[in-house]
Amino acid sequence: MCILFFAIKQHPRYPVIICANRDEFHQRPTQSMYWWPNNDLLADKVLAGKDLQAGGTWLGLNEQGRFSALTNFRQPQLFDKNKKSRGELVLHALAHKDNDVTEQLAKSSSHYNSFNLVFGQLDNLMCFDSVSQKKQMLHSGFHSLCNGALDDIWPKMALGQAKLANEIKDHSLDIEQLFKLMKSGQQAQTEHLPKTGVPLNWEQLLSSIFIVSPEYGTRTTNIITLDNEGNISIYDQSYNEQGECTKKQNFSIKL
Repeated sequence: MCILFFAIKQHPRYPVIICANRDEFHQRPTQSMYWWPNNDLLADKVLAGKDLQAGGTWLGLNEQGRFSALTNFRQPQLFDKNKKSRGELVLHALAHKDNDVTEQLAKSSSHYNSFNLVFGQLDNLMCFDSVSQKKQMLHSGFHSLCNGALDDIWPKMALGQAKLANEIKDHSLDIEQLFKLMKSGQQAQTEHLPKTGVPLNWEQLLSSIFIVSPEYGTRTTNIITLDNEGNISIYDQSYNEQGECTKKQNFSIKL
C-alpha cells in the first residue's frame, strides 16, 4: 500500500472516508479482496486482498469494523531482504486490541523493513511509524500517508488531500469522483520531488497518485466509508500494467 487519504469527521453523514492505492511490482502475485475464512490467527472474518508471495495483506477490515493498512517507509539503502514480510503486521493488527498491537510493534518492529501501520476501529484510528517509533492518533481533519511520515508534505500527498477536501466541501459524496481522484497521473515538478534515495527517474514515476509502468504500478484502489448508522461500504478496483481496471467489487459491513 503506497498512499492513503483520510477525511475524519469532515462530512456530516460520513465521519470516516478513506481512499487508498496499493502500488506494487506487477509480477508479484496477488489475490483481490475477499472474505478470508476464520483460522487460528483470525478469530473474526477478515476482508482483504492477499499477497500470494508472502501470505499477508496491505489493507483489510474485520467484521467488527476494525481496520488496518500498511505503507512501506521508503529507505532503500536500509532494505534487508532477509527481514520478515510487513504484510503480516496488518493481519496481526486486525486480530488484536490496540494496546496489544502497540506493545507488539514496540517489541518487534526491528524485525521488519521500515513501515507505517494504521490500525484501530474505523472511528478511532492511529498510525505507528517504525522509523520514529511513535504513534499518532488520526484526529478530526484531513490526513495523508505515503512512504514517509504521516502528513508529510510530498506533492502527491498535498494534491490528493486538497482534492478530497474539495470533493466533500458541499457535503456531497460521489464514489466515482473519489476513484477519479485516486487515478490522478499528475507528476510533481522535478524541483519539488522528495529525496528518498531512489534514482531520479523512479522518484518522478512515483510522484503521481496513480502509477502506470510495465514493471511497477498501482494495482488496487479502495474507497471505504463509515456512515452515522454504522454502515461500512468498501469499494475495490484492480488494475493491469496499462492502468486499466480489470475487476470491480463492492462489500458492506453493518456494525
